[in-house]
Amino acid sequence: MVIDAPHNQGTEVATWEKVRFLSSPEAYPGHPPVTVLETHMSWVFLAGDLVYKFKKPVRYPFLDFTSLARRERHCAAELRLNRRLAPRVYRRLVALRLKRTGELALGGSGEPVEWLVEMERLSEGDMLDRRIKANTVSTDAVVAIGDKLGRFYAAARSERRRGRVYLEHLVTETAVNRKLLLLEGCPVRPGRAEPLLARVEKLLEAHAPAIAARTADGLIVEGHGDLRPEHVHLGTELDIIDCLEFDRTMRLLDPYDEVNYLGLECEFLGAGWIRPILLDVVDDHLGGHRPAPRLLATYGAFRAVLRARICVAHLLDPEPMEAERWPGEAERYLELAERECATAED
Repeated sequence: MVIDAPHNQGTEVATWEKVRFLSSPEAYPGHPPVTVLETHMSWVFLAGDLVYKFKKPVRYPFLDFTSLARRERHCAAELRLNRRLAPRVYRRLVALRLKRTGELALGGSGEPVEWLVEMERLSEGDMLDRRIKANTVSTDAVVAIGDKLGRFYAAARSERRRGRVYLEHLVTETAVNRKLLLLEGCPVRPGRAEPLLARVEKLLEAHAPAIAARTADGLIVEGHGDLRPEHVHLGTELDIIDCLEFDRTMRLLDPYDEVNYLGLECEFLGAGWIRPILLDVVDDHLGGHRPAPRLLATYGAFRAVLRARICVAHLLDPEPMEAERWPGEAERYLELAERECATAED
């Protein structure tokens, strides 16, 4: 299907023109109604039973999507990596093309002006975060999540040679946490943030030998990288979506850290009972390599502070989305980090 679309000179097409075209039912076979979503890094189009996503031409310190070639590579990586845990959801790459007539078309012939990931549309009400809020998560569902993750980690290649970057990443991100959470004007109270940051830094330093030993034992793998409840789908099939594709370093981790983080996010939503079940089931698959409770709590404290930092980072955008949401969430994550620190220091 094609729609007339004005475009810039040559093969350059402005982002707003792409968004306008893809927002129209006429862009898709069958002309389904279209819902448009915007995130910090992407535009997402819900069109009938399918979802299309393209990356904004943005640059951050941790990623660069400013060229079409880079966006194509990252879309291909998104497809490949997410098929590990959601093969039925991630269908294919599709080119948005500029035809010789000056029309835009999704697929077909013509010069590619953007690349999109095509996905199956999932029921929003069956995402784990929604199910937690509705109090409709069963123990069997949590066991199934743990089984899927346990098999995934057990099959993953050991990253013994590159595993040292995991500890380096923890240290580097902790320094960034300090920088952002102590910025002048930060909505988090400095009297709360600074002592907590010092506690987490001290815990990571104390546990660095244990983390290094786990690396030497081959326990670091390439995981999901952004394992949160809103990325777990509990429909007729269990799907885990939206892995972090733009930086492999962020996916190299201790699987227990990642599973503990998912459990921590469930606790943040009021379902603290989920975390121990996930850890037990995954541990059964990984041969009983669960970290000592103090190290596991240190991982939790680090992740909770990182989440508080991300909340603050949202407010640094020129036009922050949901600005009223982030200060309160940042404080709640710091409260969670304080509880994890208390466990780690016990």
